[in-house]
Amino acid sequence: MAFFYEFFAGGGMVREALGPTWNCLLSNDFCQKKADAYIANWGDAELVVEDISKLKIPVAFPRADLAWASFPCQDLSLAGNGAGLSGEKSSAFWGFVKVMKRLKRRGDQPRLICVENVVGTLTSGDGKDFSLIVDALTSLGYLVGAVVIDSVHFVPQSRPRLFIVAASSEIELPPEITSGGPSAAWHPASILRAYNSLHEKQRDRWVWWNLSEPNQPVPRLIDVVECDPIGVKWHEPDYTSKLMQFMDSNNRRKVMGAQASGKLNVGGVYIRTRNGVPRAEVRFDGIAGCLRTPSGGSSRQTLLFVQGETIRSRLLSPREAARLMGLPDSYKLPERYNDAYHLAGDGVVVPVVQHLSRQVFEPIILANLADHNLQEVA
Repeated sequence: MAFFYEFFAGGGMVREALGPTWNCLLSNDFCQKKADAYIANWGDAELVVEDISKLKIPVAFPRADLAWASFPCQDLSLAGNGAGLSGEKSSAFWGFVKVMKRLKRRGDQPRLICVENVVGTLTSGDGKDFSLIVDALTSLGYLVGAVVIDSVHFVPQSRPRLFIVAASSEIELPPEITSGGPSAAWHPASILRAYNSLHEKQRDRWVWWNLSEPNQPVPRLIDVVECDPIGVKWHEPDYTSKLMQFMDSNNRRKVMGAQASGKLNVGGVYIRTRNGVPRAEVRFDGIAGCLRTPSGGSSRQTLLFVQGETIRSRLLSPREAARLMGLPDSYKLPERYNDAYHLAGDGVVVPVVQHLSRQVFEPIILANLADHNLQEVA
């Protein structure tokens, strides 16, 4: 059995991904609404609802194999305020570092750390914020590497995210999970630029993680939509007509192409404001746009159902949002629409975490911890 901490746990999507062969020692989140969702699915035995800067981990716990931290992205996002790691939300990263330092002092630091956030982390503050994260982890005694994984390889949602994986320098890294240089699949130009901007001492502690590419079939957007959705209603025809009016000629041509096929086509729509004018952008490639936490209403994703002359629209349902995050239908969602959508839009995609675990975490643990009962993982 492997042990983990889940910081900024939300509804426990990392716990869902790691599965029963991983034992959660502690989960932590500051938001009570997310904590309520966590409790509904996992109970409250391991959950501590507290500001991470005030969090204390009991000495009685066994040493964790993994500490996961999906800290707030608002100040790092390309659509955010640019405050970076000094911002009100994203500065919570330093609370996580404080906890890791405390564990190191008592000899209990986790063997692995995974820090997850938006890809904008690589360029925030002209790269300074990424450098600060790497420096914080290497100063704790870790080797550090990063990959960008787009959930589109696993679920019908375009959602690229940055995963910074750190391994204790005291443990052995199986040779098959590292490489001598970057991979086109997991190390885009943004990572290469961020790596090249690091100080020499930071680059000396860098690891190029080597993951296999997924080969399982990926469902399409039409495969995850509900026939009789719960929690949302179909828009009135006037609203759907207005939605079409918000589209430019390029997006209207996409709708016309969907109509011409004669088949049922489902597209994802976002309404964005350009120069004070609302614009609707639609895609019919079988992939939903990236889920975002709802703010005001403009960031809620709309679905457009097109079949011949019939065009209908409605918001994405909570269950559909959960499916786009790879959550099973057995996962219990909050009753209020905004709470459920926020929980999904603020979470991590389950099969992405599973892929990281199988490709990196579990091989490291199996190579180093003969006393762990990980036959089921193997």
